[in-house]
Amino acid sequence: MSKTRVSRRSVIGWMATGVAGGVVAAQADAANEPPAAKPKGRIRQSVSRWCYNGKLSYEDLCKHAARIGYQAIDLIGPDEWATAKKFGLTASMVPGAGSIGDALNRRENHPRLEAEFRKNIDLAADAGLPNVITFSGNRKGQADDEGIRNCVEGLKRIISYAEKKKINICMEYLNSKVDHKDYQCDHIAFGTAIARQVGSPRFGILYDIYHAQIMEGDIIRTIRANHEYILHYHTGGNPGRNEIDESQEINYTAVMKAIADTGYKGFVGQEFVPKGDALKALEQAFRICDV
Repeated sequence: MSKTRVSRRSVIGWMATGVAGGVVAAQADAANEPPAAKPKGRIRQSVSRWCYNGKLSYEDLCKHAARIGYQAIDLIGPDEWATAKKFGLTASMVPGAGSIGDALNRRENHPRLEAEFRKNIDLAADAGLPNVITFSGNRKGQADDEGIRNCVEGLKRIISYAEKKKINICMEYLNSKVDHKDYQCDHIAFGTAIARQVGSPRFGILYDIYHAQIMEGDIIRTIRANHEYILHYHTGGNPGRNEIDESQEINYTAVMKAIADTGYKGFVGQEFVPKGDALKALEQAFRICDV
């Protein structure tokens, strides 16, 4: 198991705990860093906290993200929200219910997951945040049609509450080929089938472009055909989940233009692990996606 994979698997467990850490301009001056040029604004960008563990402190990540033009931090828990807010950032994806391997596709999990959802939806709503994350769980020999039925059943226990609280529940699409063996929501049809049957604008897919490229490719066509069911996006260079520059195979500028052209108003979360200079990677990724 790679070091990157361990970090991604563990993030849901620890993102409910964080590091508490003012004003963006003052912080930029203190760091002798000029503010970035005003972004074009068609894509609202966030950055995933876990990708910078050991590379930047959380406070430095928030400081520089705000300077560059990012609007949010992705995959952070309640104890980290205040620090992001100090730098003018919001939390774009926060805990919902379940874990990657054990979640909605098992009916016996539904009572526990409903309680988790209610708690975390309340926290997100009270903080004015948009999205909570969830997962299908691993197949463990289960047929996809059964997994879809079970996920729909579990979500129908909580979706009216999410609607009432104006919170989106986002099921992440992950690859089962490289990083998350046996994960069930590993193709777009699985997620869209659930979304159609749940029938609520408050449930949709977290479409991770890195994972989707590994499993199915055809990214732009897929986005255009299914954008109504996609509530959040993640990036990552393939192969390797590293920088989204010319060293990898996905044309992120073209992908971002396609996303913007759908009228999407949510966040695109940068979820790549920089191999080189973390700040340069953060700045470069923002420019690539600022279409």
